[in-house]
Amino acid sequence: MDFTWTSEQQQIRDNVLKLCARFDDQYWLQRDADGEFPEDFCRALADAGWVGVAVPEAYGGSGLGTTEAAIVVQAISESGAANSGVSAVAIGLFGLKPLLAYGSEEQKRDWLPRIVQRQDIACFGVTEPNTGHDTTRLKTRAERRGDHYYVSGEKVWISTAQVANKIMLIARTTPIEETKRPIDGLSLFYTDLDRRYADIRKIDKMGRACVDSNQIFFDGMPVPVAHRIGEEGKGFRYLLQGLNAERILIAAGLIGLGRAALKRATAYAKERVVFGRPIGQNQAIQHPLAAGWAKLEAANLLAFKAAAMFDQDLECGAEANAAKYLAAEAAFEVCTNAVMTHGGMGYAKEYHVERYLREVMIHRIAPISPPLILSYLAERVLGLPKSY
Repeated sequence: MDFTWTSEQQQIRDNVLKLCARFDDQYWLQRDADGEFPEDFCRALADAGWVGVAVPEAYGGSGLGTTEAAIVVQAISESGAANSGVSAVAIGLFGLKPLLAYGSEEQKRDWLPRIVQRQDIACFGVTEPNTGHDTTRLKTRAERRGDHYYVSGEKVWISTAQVANKIMLIARTTPIEETKRPIDGLSLFYTDLDRRYADIRKIDKMGRACVDSNQIFFDGMPVPVAHRIGEEGKGFRYLLQGLNAERILIAAGLIGLGRAALKRATAYAKERVVFGRPIGQNQAIQHPLAAGWAKLEAANLLAFKAAAMFDQDLECGAEANAAKYLAAEAAFEVCTNAVMTHGGMGYAKEYHVERYLREVMIHRIAPISPPLILSYLAERVLGLPKSY
């Protein structure tokens, strides 16, 4: 088993880090302060071809795999861009799997190059306020009349909807009481986010100020039948196509964020002198940082194992979910310790670690919570009875 990256993969990491260096800590501190969407950062990534790293060359991408996409995501986060940088371009990096797997040739040819080149900006409309992780119970309806569906309902925690002109949307096309199983009757669409029929309300939140999160209220938004991905009623199955890749790339990003925090904490521990000696000479400072490094590296091994399995079309649900769990817990612990290592200055924005701590919380919670991952592993790996 070879754990080393190829020269091409190492070059990907180096080039992404080099590009991200143009958007330094002060850039992200300013975006955190003013809440301005980092479109210039997104444009630079798109122009360099990184947004389409895992999209086939036939549709304007680089034709590489989830492993290479994970390298890109990790480098973005590790550069100090943190969750803000990753979330700004997320759907292009790991939100396109259902379209790639189940979209028609015409759909892929028409839509994918525009996303890769950032001519279109898409958001992802899945979560609803009253269903949480129980996606099969979604309430948003898409009723077909002729050659259009008409969408009504509500979505929540929809990232980038303030700047998006497109949305990948899942909605119920058959009432749940008329289906054999709850997973039936849901359909997946990629369509225009038409603000005449979609009331988009920004959510004021804890972190990641420059990448908006939103509630969207749909009131009969028309969606052409031609904008449906695959067959009617099979959207939930199509959505599953992208979940393992999403878990893997989020894990890679969390590890990058943990590394950014660890780097700052280590540097501060070397420089800060108290009682005539650098605080990093004290084991009470050393040990949490060293343990954090070990936990991040362990999570990293599982994340890239899962990526390799995904790229080989092997079943990797357990590995992908476990990687997300371990990466989130390790990154949260490291970011917390980074603040504590800085003492009072860890609370100051100019040292950046408080921003990392706020941003690590997003993907510790979402898109799947730690308890639900553990329940999944208990059931699917250990064979224990389903608990939910």
